[in-house]
Amino acid sequence: MALKGVRRANKNPPILSHEFVIQNHADIVSCVAMVFVLGLMFQATAPLASVFIAVQHNATDPETLTGPETLMTYTYGSRDVAAIFFYCLISIVMHAIIQEYILDKINRKLHLSKIKHSKFNESGQLLIFTAVSAAWGLNILVKDNLLQDISSLWGGYPEGHAQMSFMLKFFFLVQMSYWLHCYPELYFQKTKREEMPAKIQHASLYLIFCAAAYVLNFTHVALVLLTLRFIEEGLHHICRLLYFAERTQAAHTGFRVWNVVFVCCRLISIIIAILTFHYGLGSADDQILDTAAGNFNTPVIRLNALVAVCLVQAWMMWNFIHFHLRQMRERQAEQMAQRKKLAERKNRKGRKDDSKRSSEEDFSELPEVDQQTRRRK
Repeated sequence: MALKGVRRANKNPPILSHEFVIQNHADIVSCVAMVFVLGLMFQATAPLASVFIAVQHNATDPETLTGPETLMTYTYGSRDVAAIFFYCLISIVMHAIIQEYILDKINRKLHLSKIKHSKFNESGQLLIFTAVSAAWGLNILVKDNLLQDISSLWGGYPEGHAQMSFMLKFFFLVQMSYWLHCYPELYFQKTKREEMPAKIQHASLYLIFCAAAYVLNFTHVALVLLTLRFIEEGLHHICRLLYFAERTQAAHTGFRVWNVVFVCCRLISIIIAILTFHYGLGSADDQILDTAAGNFNTPVIRLNALVAVCLVQAWMMWNFIHFHLRQMRERQAEQMAQRKKLAERKNRKGRKDDSKRSSEEDFSELPEVDQQTRRRK
Protein backbone atom coordinates (compact mmCIF):
# COMPACT_ATOMS: atom_id res chain seq x y z
CA MET A 1 0.00 0.00 0.00
CA ALA A 2 1.44 3.35 -0.98
CA LEU A 3 1.89 5.96 1.71
CA LYS A 4 0.98 9.56 0.85
CA GLY A 5 2.65 12.46 2.62
CA VAL A 6 0.05 14.84 1.24
CA ARG A 7 -2.98 14.42 -0.98
CA ARG A 8 -1.87 13.85 -4.55
CA ALA A 9 -2.87 16.42 -7.14
CA ASN A 10 -4.69 15.50 -10.33
CA LYS A 11 -1.73 16.48 -12.48
CA ASN A 12 1.41 14.45 -11.87
CA PRO A 13 4.47 16.69 -11.32
CA PRO A 14 7.79 15.98 -13.09
CA ILE A 15 9.86 13.19 -11.56
CA LEU A 16 12.42 14.37 -8.96
CA SER A 17 10.95 17.85 -8.94
CA HIS A 18 10.27 19.58 -5.61
CA GLU A 19 6.54 18.95 -5.87
CA PHE A 20 7.13 15.28 -6.73
CA VAL A 21 9.39 14.77 -3.69
CA ILE A 22 6.93 16.56 -1.38
CA GLN A 23 3.93 14.59 -2.59
CA ASN A 24 5.71 11.22 -2.49
CA HIS A 25 8.18 11.76 0.36
CA ALA A 26 6.60 9.07 2.57
CA ASP A 27 6.81 6.49 -0.23
CA ILE A 28 10.44 7.41 -0.94
CA VAL A 29 11.48 7.34 2.74
CA SER A 30 9.64 4.07 3.41
CA CYS A 31 11.49 2.45 0.48
CA VAL A 32 14.81 3.61 1.93
CA ALA A 33 13.87 2.21 5.36
CA MET A 34 12.77 -1.05 3.74
CA VAL A 35 16.28 -1.50 2.31
CA PHE A 36 17.67 -1.75 5.86
CA VAL A 37 14.90 -4.13 6.93
CA LEU A 38 15.52 -6.40 3.91
CA GLY A 39 19.22 -6.34 4.76
CA LEU A 40 18.45 -8.37 7.89
CA MET A 41 17.20 -11.25 5.72
CA PHE A 42 20.58 -11.93 4.09
CA GLN A 43 23.56 -13.27 5.95
CA ALA A 44 26.06 -11.05 4.17
CA THR A 45 24.26 -7.78 4.98
CA ALA A 46 22.65 -8.68 8.32
CA PRO A 47 25.55 -7.39 10.51
CA LEU A 48 25.51 -4.01 8.76
CA ALA A 49 21.71 -3.72 8.75
CA SER A 50 21.48 -4.60 12.44
CA VAL A 51 23.64 -1.57 13.27
CA PHE A 52 20.82 0.66 11.96
CA ILE A 53 17.90 -1.26 13.45
CA ALA A 54 19.02 -2.99 16.66
CA VAL A 55 20.15 -1.25 19.84
CA GLN A 56 23.96 -1.35 19.96
CA HIS A 57 26.70 -1.12 22.62
CA ASN A 58 25.56 -3.94 24.89
CA ALA A 59 27.44 -3.64 28.21
CA THR A 60 26.02 -6.73 29.95
CA ASP A 61 28.62 -8.90 31.62
CA PRO A 62 28.49 -12.39 30.00
CA GLU A 63 29.09 -14.00 33.40
CA THR A 64 25.82 -12.54 34.72
CA LEU A 65 23.74 -14.06 31.91
CA THR A 66 22.37 -16.91 34.01
CA GLY A 67 18.83 -16.93 32.61
CA PRO A 68 16.31 -15.24 30.32
CA GLU A 69 15.27 -12.83 33.11
CA THR A 70 18.72 -11.23 33.29
CA LEU A 71 18.55 -7.47 32.78
CA MET A 72 20.46 -6.36 29.70
CA THR A 73 22.32 -3.05 30.04
CA TYR A 74 23.64 -0.75 27.34
CA THR A 75 25.95 2.23 27.01
CA TYR A 76 26.12 4.84 24.27
CA GLY A 77 28.58 5.03 21.39
CA SER A 78 29.20 6.06 17.79
CA ARG A 79 26.95 3.34 16.34
CA ASP A 80 23.94 5.03 17.91
CA VAL A 81 24.11 7.60 15.09
CA ALA A 82 23.06 4.88 12.62
CA ALA A 83 20.08 3.92 14.78
CA ILE A 84 19.04 7.57 15.12
CA PHE A 85 19.16 7.93 11.32
CA PHE A 86 17.01 4.83 10.76
CA TYR A 87 14.38 5.78 13.34
CA CYS A 88 14.35 9.29 11.94
CA LEU A 89 13.18 7.71 8.66
CA ILE A 90 10.53 5.75 10.58
CA SER A 91 9.37 8.98 12.24
CA ILE A 92 8.87 10.61 8.83
CA VAL A 93 6.80 7.63 7.66
CA MET A 94 4.71 7.58 10.86
CA HIS A 95 4.15 11.33 10.56
CA ALA A 96 2.71 10.82 7.07
CA ILE A 97 0.53 7.88 8.16
CA ILE A 98 -0.97 9.82 11.07
CA GLN A 99 -1.55 12.82 8.83
CA GLU A 100 -3.17 10.85 6.03
CA TYR A 101 -5.33 8.35 7.91
CA ILE A 102 -6.25 10.26 11.11
CA LEU A 103 -5.85 14.03 10.96
CA ASP A 104 -6.95 14.58 7.34
CA LYS A 105 -10.16 12.62 7.93
CA ILE A 106 -10.97 14.70 11.00
CA ASN A 107 -10.16 17.92 9.12
CA ARG A 108 -12.65 17.05 6.38
CA LYS A 109 -15.42 16.68 8.95
CA LEU A 110 -14.59 19.91 10.80
CA HIS A 111 -14.16 22.13 7.69
CA LEU A 112 -11.43 24.25 9.29
CA SER A 113 -9.89 27.37 7.81
CA LYS A 114 -6.33 27.28 6.44
CA ILE A 115 -4.82 28.81 9.59
CA LYS A 116 -6.71 26.49 11.93
CA HIS A 117 -6.00 23.55 9.63
CA SER A 118 -2.23 24.00 10.02
CA LYS A 119 -2.42 24.46 13.81
CA PHE A 120 -4.79 21.50 14.15
CA ASN A 121 -2.34 19.24 12.29
CA GLU A 122 0.57 20.44 14.44
CA SER A 123 -1.30 19.85 17.72
CA GLY A 124 -2.61 16.50 16.49
CA GLN A 125 0.88 15.22 15.65
CA LEU A 126 2.37 16.47 18.92
CA LEU A 127 -0.53 15.14 21.01
CA ILE A 128 0.01 11.59 19.75
CA PHE A 129 3.76 11.78 20.29
CA THR A 130 3.59 13.41 23.74
CA ALA A 131 0.90 10.97 24.92
CA VAL A 132 2.97 7.95 23.83
CA SER A 133 6.17 9.45 25.28
CA ALA A 134 4.51 10.31 28.62
CA ALA A 135 3.07 6.79 28.99
CA TRP A 136 6.41 5.28 27.92
CA GLY A 137 8.34 7.46 30.37
CA LEU A 138 6.05 6.55 33.27
CA ASN A 139 6.44 2.87 32.41
CA ILE A 140 10.24 3.15 32.50
CA LEU A 141 10.15 5.08 35.79
CA VAL A 142 8.07 2.32 37.37
CA LYS A 143 10.01 -0.64 35.90
CA ASP A 144 13.44 0.84 36.70
CA ASN A 145 12.27 1.79 40.25
CA LEU A 146 13.05 5.47 39.77
CA LEU A 147 9.86 6.67 41.49
CA GLN A 148 10.26 4.81 44.77
CA ASP A 149 13.37 6.68 45.88
CA ILE A 150 14.19 10.19 44.67
CA SER A 151 17.88 9.59 45.46
CA SER A 152 17.95 7.19 42.49
CA LEU A 153 18.14 10.30 40.28
CA TRP A 154 21.73 10.83 41.42
CA GLY A 155 22.62 7.73 43.45
CA GLY A 156 25.18 5.37 41.96
CA TYR A 157 26.49 7.92 39.47
CA PRO A 158 28.29 7.22 37.13
CA GLU A 159 28.18 3.40 37.13
CA GLY A 160 24.43 3.10 37.67
CA HIS A 161 23.67 5.77 35.07
CA ALA A 162 26.22 4.98 32.35
CA GLN A 163 24.64 1.54 31.91
CA MET A 164 21.04 1.92 30.75
CA SER A 165 18.26 -0.60 30.41
CA PHE A 166 17.06 -1.45 26.91
CA MET A 167 13.86 0.59 27.20
CA LEU A 168 15.65 3.63 28.66
CA LYS A 169 18.22 3.72 25.88
CA PHE A 170 15.62 3.08 23.19
CA PHE A 171 13.48 5.89 24.65
CA PHE A 172 16.26 8.45 24.19
CA LEU A 173 17.13 7.15 20.71
CA VAL A 174 13.49 7.59 19.63
CA GLN A 175 13.34 11.04 21.22
CA MET A 176 16.39 12.27 19.32
CA SER A 177 15.13 10.65 16.10
CA TYR A 178 11.71 12.28 16.37
CA TRP A 179 12.98 15.80 17.04
CA LEU A 180 15.57 15.40 14.29
CA HIS A 181 12.85 14.47 11.79
CA CYS A 182 11.11 17.81 12.46
CA TYR A 183 13.68 19.62 10.30
CA PRO A 184 12.96 17.82 6.99
CA GLU A 185 9.24 17.98 7.83
CA LEU A 186 9.44 21.75 7.46
CA TYR A 187 10.17 21.14 3.77
CA PHE A 188 7.77 18.22 3.31
CA GLN A 189 4.85 20.08 4.92
CA LYS A 190 5.54 23.35 3.05
CA THR A 191 5.81 25.29 6.28
CA LYS A 192 5.47 29.04 5.91
CA ARG A 193 8.60 31.09 6.48
CA GLU A 194 7.10 33.04 9.39
CA GLU A 195 6.19 29.77 11.17
CA MET A 196 9.64 28.19 10.81
CA PRO A 197 11.54 29.96 13.65
CA ALA A 198 9.09 28.82 16.36
CA LYS A 199 9.07 25.21 15.13
CA ILE A 200 12.86 25.08 14.74
CA GLN A 201 13.31 26.51 18.23
CA HIS A 202 10.87 23.99 19.71
CA ALA A 203 12.55 20.98 18.08
CA SER A 204 16.10 22.25 18.76
CA LEU A 205 15.50 22.67 22.49
CA TYR A 206 14.24 19.09 22.80
CA LEU A 207 17.04 17.70 20.63
CA ILE A 208 19.82 19.52 22.51
CA PHE A 209 18.34 18.61 25.90
CA CYS A 210 17.98 14.89 25.04
CA ALA A 211 21.40 14.66 23.39
CA ALA A 212 23.18 16.40 26.28
CA ALA A 213 21.48 14.22 28.91
CA TYR A 214 22.27 11.10 26.87
CA VAL A 215 25.96 11.90 26.42
CA LEU A 216 26.54 13.18 29.99
CA ASN A 217 24.74 10.18 31.57
CA PHE A 218 22.04 12.35 33.16
CA THR A 219 19.32 10.13 31.72
CA HIS A 220 17.48 9.49 35.01
CA VAL A 221 16.80 13.11 35.83
CA ALA A 222 16.19 13.90 32.15
CA LEU A 223 13.58 11.14 31.97
CA VAL A 224 11.65 12.64 34.90
CA LEU A 225 11.82 16.17 33.45
CA LEU A 226 10.75 14.98 30.00
CA THR A 227 7.83 12.97 31.40
CA LEU A 228 6.58 16.00 33.32
CA ARG A 229 6.90 18.13 30.23
CA PHE A 230 5.09 15.62 28.00
CA ILE A 231 2.16 15.32 30.44
CA GLU A 232 1.74 19.10 30.56
CA GLU A 233 2.27 19.60 26.82
CA GLY A 234 -0.11 16.77 25.94
CA LEU A 235 -2.85 18.42 28.01
CA HIS A 236 -2.17 21.71 26.23
CA HIS A 237 -2.60 20.13 22.79
CA ILE A 238 -5.84 18.45 23.88
CA CYS A 239 -7.20 21.89 24.81
CA ARG A 240 -6.03 23.36 21.50
CA LEU A 241 -7.74 20.59 19.53
CA LEU A 242 -10.99 21.17 21.45
CA TYR A 243 -10.72 24.88 20.71
CA PHE A 244 -10.15 24.31 16.97
CA ALA A 245 -13.10 21.87 16.96
CA GLU A 246 -15.24 24.72 18.39
CA ARG A 247 -15.87 22.92 21.70
CA THR A 248 -15.45 26.27 23.42
CA GLN A 249 -16.73 25.41 26.89
CA ALA A 250 -14.63 22.25 27.18
CA ALA A 251 -11.60 24.08 25.78
CA HIS A 252 -11.87 26.93 28.32
CA THR A 253 -12.20 24.43 31.18
CA GLY A 254 -9.21 22.49 29.88
CA PHE A 255 -7.08 25.63 29.57
CA ARG A 256 -7.84 26.53 33.20
CA VAL A 257 -6.64 23.07 34.28
CA TRP A 258 -3.60 23.38 32.02
CA ASN A 259 -2.67 26.73 33.59
CA VAL A 260 -2.39 25.06 37.00
CA VAL A 261 -0.57 21.99 35.65
CA PHE A 262 1.89 24.16 33.70
CA VAL A 263 2.94 26.20 36.75
CA CYS A 264 3.20 23.08 38.95
CA CYS A 265 5.35 21.25 36.37
CA ARG A 266 7.71 24.23 36.08
CA LEU A 267 8.16 24.44 39.86
CA ILE A 268 8.61 20.66 40.24
CA SER A 269 11.17 20.63 37.41
CA ILE A 270 13.24 23.37 39.07
CA ILE A 271 13.09 21.60 42.45
CA ILE A 272 14.18 18.27 40.92
CA ALA A 273 17.04 19.95 39.03
CA ILE A 274 18.30 21.69 42.20
CA LEU A 275 18.05 18.49 44.26
CA THR A 276 19.89 16.45 41.62
CA PHE A 277 22.67 18.77 40.45
CA HIS A 278 23.26 20.88 43.55
CA TYR A 279 22.47 18.57 46.44
CA GLY A 280 22.73 14.98 45.11
CA LEU A 281 25.63 15.04 42.66
CA GLY A 282 27.25 17.93 44.56
CA SER A 283 27.72 15.71 47.64
CA ALA A 284 29.31 12.83 45.68
CA ASP A 285 32.88 11.84 46.49
CA ASP A 286 34.12 11.37 42.92
CA GLN A 287 33.89 14.72 41.13
CA ILE A 288 36.71 14.29 38.60
CA LEU A 289 36.06 14.23 34.85
CA ASP A 290 36.54 10.71 33.51
CA THR A 291 35.07 10.17 30.02
CA ALA A 292 36.16 6.52 29.91
CA ALA A 293 34.10 5.72 33.01
CA GLY A 294 31.30 8.07 31.96
CA ASN A 295 31.81 10.40 34.91
CA PHE A 296 30.85 13.99 34.05
CA ASN A 297 30.11 15.01 37.62
CA THR A 298 32.27 18.13 37.83
CA PRO A 299 31.30 21.50 39.35
CA VAL A 300 31.42 23.24 35.96
CA ILE A 301 29.22 20.68 34.16
CA ARG A 302 26.78 20.51 37.09
CA LEU A 303 26.48 24.30 37.22
CA ASN A 304 25.91 24.56 33.46
CA ALA A 305 23.30 21.79 33.56
CA LEU A 306 21.45 23.38 36.49
CA VAL A 307 21.53 26.85 34.93
CA ALA A 308 20.35 25.47 31.57
CA VAL A 309 17.35 23.68 33.12
CA CYS A 310 16.39 26.67 35.27
CA LEU A 311 16.75 29.11 32.37
CA VAL A 312 14.51 26.98 30.15
CA GLN A 313 11.87 26.76 32.90
CA ALA A 314 12.10 30.52 33.55
CA TRP A 315 11.84 31.26 29.81
CA MET A 316 8.73 29.08 29.55
CA MET A 317 7.19 30.81 32.57
CA TRP A 318 7.98 34.22 31.06
CA ASN A 319 6.22 33.26 27.82
CA PHE A 320 3.30 31.90 29.84
CA ILE A 321 2.94 35.13 31.87
CA HIS A 322 3.42 37.32 28.80
CA PHE A 323 0.73 35.36 26.93
CA HIS A 324 -1.81 35.80 29.73
CA LEU A 325 -0.99 39.50 30.14
CA ARG A 326 -1.54 40.01 26.40
CA GLN A 327 -4.86 38.19 26.66
CA MET A 328 -5.90 40.40 29.58
CA ARG A 329 -5.09 43.54 27.57
CA GLU A 330 -7.07 42.22 24.61
CA ARG A 331 -10.05 41.46 26.86
CA GLN A 332 -9.86 44.94 28.41
CA ALA A 333 -9.68 46.51 24.94
CA GLU A 334 -12.75 44.51 23.85
CA GLN A 335 -14.64 45.54 26.99
CA MET A 336 -13.74 49.21 26.45
CA ALA A 337 -14.88 48.97 22.82
CA GLN A 338 -18.18 47.41 23.91
CA ARG A 339 -18.70 50.10 26.53
CA LYS A 340 -18.05 52.83 23.95
CA LYS A 341 -20.58 51.24 21.60
CA LEU A 342 -23.19 51.08 24.37
CA ALA A 343 -22.50 54.70 25.33
CA GLU A 344 -22.83 55.80 21.70
CA ARG A 345 -26.12 53.92 21.39
CA LYS A 346 -27.45 55.56 24.55
CA ASN A 347 -26.36 59.01 23.30
CA ARG A 348 -28.05 58.44 19.95
CA LYS A 349 -31.19 57.24 21.68
CA GLY A 350 -31.11 60.26 24.02
CA ARG A 351 -30.72 62.64 21.09
CA LYS A 352 -33.66 61.06 19.30
CA ASP A 353 -35.80 61.34 22.46
CA ASP A 354 -34.77 65.00 22.93
CA SER A 355 -35.59 65.88 19.32
CA LYS A 356 -38.93 64.09 19.61
CA ARG A 357 -39.77 65.94 22.80
CA SER A 358 -38.78 69.31 21.32
CA SER A 359 -40.97 68.72 18.26
CA GLU A 360 -43.90 67.78 20.48
CA GLU A 361 -43.38 70.90 22.58
CA ASP A 362 -43.25 73.09 19.45
CA PHE A 363 -46.41 71.49 18.18
CA SER A 364 -48.24 72.10 21.47
CA GLU A 365 -47.28 75.79 21.44
CA LEU A 366 -48.97 76.41 18.05
CA PRO A 367 -52.49 77.90 17.89
CA GLU A 368 -55.37 75.45 17.66
CA VAL A 369 -56.11 76.42 14.00
CA ASP A 370 -52.52 75.65 12.92
CA GLN A 371 -52.56 72.37 14.83
CA GLN A 372 -55.75 71.26 13.07
CA THR A 373 -54.35 72.12 9.64
CA ARG A 374 -51.10 70.21 10.40
CA ARG A 375 -53.05 67.20 11.55
CA ARG A 376 -55.12 67.27 8.35
CA LYS A 377 -51.95 67.43 6.29
